[in-house]
Amino acid sequence: TTAGLLLLEDLGDDLFARLLETEPAREADLYAAAVDVLCHLQSAPAPQGVPDLTATDWAEAAGFALDWYAVAATGTKPAPAAFLTALQAALHAHADGPRVLILRDFHAENLLWLPGRAGLARVGLLDFQLGQMGQPGYDLVSLLQDARRDVAPVTEAAMIARFAAQTGTEPTAFAAHYATLGAQRALRILGVFARLALVAGKPAYLPLIPRVWGQLQRNLAHPALADLRAICDDLLPDPTPDTLSRIAAQCSPSR
Repeated sequence: TTAGLLLLEDLGDDLFARLLETEPAREADLYAAAVDVLCHLQSAPAPQGVPDLTATDWAEAAGFALDWYAVAATGTKPAPAAFLTALQAALHAHADGPRVLILRDFHAENLLWLPGRAGLARVGLLDFQLGQMGQPGYDLVSLLQDARRDVAPVTEAAMIARFAAQTGTEPTAFAAHYATLGAQRALRILGVFARLALVAGKPAYLPLIPRVWGQLQRNLAHPALADLRAICDDLLPDPTPDTLSRIAAQCSPSR
C-alpha cells in the first residue's frame, strides 16, 4: 500500500436549507450564487471515466414511480410500455443533447454558504459522489424543484433566466428541456420515497410526496409533455391522505 495524504476541511454548518429557515429573504441571493457555481462547473471539462446514461436509462429510472409508488397506492403494477415510450420520446426530443458533468443532488441541503470567501468559492458542495454526465438542466431542476423545501416561484423563474443567460440557451427550448427533466426527476423521486418507506422503514419520506407530486404536475403541464401527462394521469393516483395512509400501512418497521 502506498502511503497517501488525506486533506480534510471543516466547511461549517451554514447549509442553505438551514440559513433559509431563519432568513428566507436571502433565497434569491443564495440561489443566484448556486446557479453561478453550476454554470462554472458545466463550463469546465468533465473528468474522465464518469458514467453517461442514455435517455432509455433515464426513462427506466423514472419507472420507479410505477414499480413502487403506484403499486403501493393501488395494489397493482401498471403496464410500463406506454409510459416508457412517452418519456423516452420526450427525453430524446428535449433533453438528449450534449452532456455536461452533473452532481445529481445539487440542492439546499447539500450547499454550504462560506461568507469568508469570495466569488464562486462562497458555495461549498456536498454529496457529489454520484456525479455523472447528464443534461445541463438536471442540476438546475434539483436546485429549484427541491423535494424538501418550497422555492418561491419568482426565485425559480429568475434562476432559470439567469442560467439560460449565462449558458447562452434559447429560453423557449430550455423551458421544454427543464420541464422534461423535471418530470423525469419527480417521477423517479416518487418511487424512491415510496421505496424508502416500504423497504427501509422510513415513513418520514411520505409527507414529502405531495410536494414532489405538485412539481410533477407543473412539469407535465408543459405542452411538450402532453402525451406523458395523459399516461401519468391514468397510471398514477394523487397522493391524497388516504393514499399516503395506505402506503404507510405497508411500511417495514423503522430501522
